[in-house]
Amino acid sequence: MGRRSRKRGQTERSQDADGADSPRGESSAVNEHERRRAHLDEAPKPPWAPVPLTELCIFVGIVVVAVALIGGGPRGLLIGFGMALIVIATLELALREHLGGYRSHSLLIAACSAVIVSLPLALLTGISKQLLLAVAAVVFGLVAVALRTLFRSRSGGMSWRA
Repeated sequence: MGRRSRKRGQTERSQDADGADSPRGESSAVNEHERRRAHLDEAPKPPWAPVPLTELCIFVGIVVVAVALIGGGPRGLLIGFGMALIVIATLELALREHLGGYRSHSLLIAACSAVIVSLPLALLTGISKQLLLAVAAVVFGLVAVALRTLFRSRSGGMSWRA
């Protein structure tokens, strides 16, 4: 293979406002990266702050599902209870972080909203699957756009944070 035309590791230099040399674009890229990064101390605290209730609910849900899968007892009821516990605790955490402007969970919350609307429609009415899918898609789209706009206003103009 031939040699590269540029040497690696060399960047163009520009002078800052105070006259010091710095790599061009590096400081703005670092600032943007730090601004996008959500730090643990910025996380919104739950009302039950010292007690890790959300994490405990998720753990108990996992244990209940594992016990149901290993055997014993009414499997369907245990799996349903365990999954409901996991989903409710996860949705609570996602909503708290999203509404606090800490991390964006727009698509997760929108998907849960579509399921919450579609499930009663499927069970209580006899509408066709195509119409049910269309209703779920409309709910998902509207909620996703609304939540993204809400997160942007709560997070200081960012549309997502990692």
